[in-house]
Amino acid sequence: MSSKNRPLYYLVSTAGIPNLGDELIAATWLRYLAETAPDADVVLDCVDPAGVVAMLGGVHPRLRTMSVLWQICFRNWSEGVRTQGIAESLVADPSLAGDLREGVELLRRADVVHLTGGGFLNGIWPAFVGLLAGIATATEHSGGVSAVTGVGLYPAIAGAGDLVVDLASRFSVADVRDEASAGLLGEHGRYSCDDVFLSPGAWLGEPRGETPEVMVSIQSTRPPSTLFPPASALEGEARLSREEQARAVRSDQGMGMLVGFFAKTLAEWGVRDIGLIECWPDVDRRALDLAGSLAPNVRRYTLDEVLRDGFPAAPGQTWLSTRFHPHLFAAAAGASGVAVNLMKGYYDTKHRSLIEQGSSWSLAHYRPFSRRQEIPERPTSGGFTKESLAVLRARKLLVAEQIYGGR
Repeated sequence: MSSKNRPLYYLVSTAGIPNLGDELIAATWLRYLAETAPDADVVLDCVDPAGVVAMLGGVHPRLRTMSVLWQICFRNWSEGVRTQGIAESLVADPSLAGDLREGVELLRRADVVHLTGGGFLNGIWPAFVGLLAGIATATEHSGGVSAVTGVGLYPAIAGAGDLVVDLASRFSVADVRDEASAGLLGEHGRYSCDDVFLSPGAWLGEPRGETPEVMVSIQSTRPPSTLFPPASALEGEARLSREEQARAVRSDQGMGMLVGFFAKTLAEWGVRDIGLIECWPDVDRRALDLAGSLAPNVRRYTLDEVLRDGFPAAPGQTWLSTRFHPHLFAAAAGASGVAVNLMKGYYDTKHRSLIEQGSSWSLAHYRPFSRRQEIPERPTSGGFTKESLAVLRARKLLVAEQIYGGR
């Protein structure tokens, strides 16, 4: 519990899924606060405290984890955007919050409440407007700073675009990571970049012998709506519909075809020295197991290994990635790559944001169940330049200072 003389910073983060990008976004902000505010009390309101990777525990000396705003959203998942009103009511009157009361009261006392970045505030998961509503209500009560940073808002929530804009207008800082999201918020938002650009080099691994010539990041082809929230976060109400279950089965069939597309691409490139990186173990396990057959001796990098030893990218490598944060980190290390888009309006928006910011990667569009897949050429253009990374870090640093500067 914070003292009267010690600031209380309350971070709301997707850590605890666990998933590589979400863990490192949380770690990025915790590291920043450890350097700039080591004596502050820091709360990490996350998807599942038990699922948070242990490395986060030592990043800030006064960190505690809990799940409060996330639980409000999960427990009212079927309400969709109506979770806004529920969150506002519970935060306005903690006596209504039941077992979450202590956490809500802590939220209402925070000097800063900061929703960290990611691609979760959109039409795929409309119930997460409750996060914005809860934060706005809490800081309007306390007079604290309300911030949301590095988020992607596409695909937009159908018929509720004004709601997101109205909620953002109640924030002290509303920062997004792509131009499309900035266009949605208009004058109420600012456009910088993904949160990990605050210190991307901090998460790159030191060279440990030879790294594979080509690295692969491949994920499940299941629709995003069936992947989140994780099963561990569900409280009995949120369950997959029969239609969603059927789509999940079809996408599992498509996973083999995606791996086949990767295999044809790598064969066309004449590559046999391959590394395979794990980002979301629970969801991607089947795709990763299938991808183990891409070459006779595929080296697999587990999530725990990557978080412990650093991201295994280096200049001169080539990457083939469906996931966003491997694109970001590999390009930050100077590696060339092809980003593979699995979903128009979501994954392509994310990957294009990095390309437009200077990643130098190309974008390939995978078409599920199509026999006419165009094999991308092997790139040699490298990744982000040092100058581009410096510009992006400066953008994010300005956002951080606007939130925490002088506190």
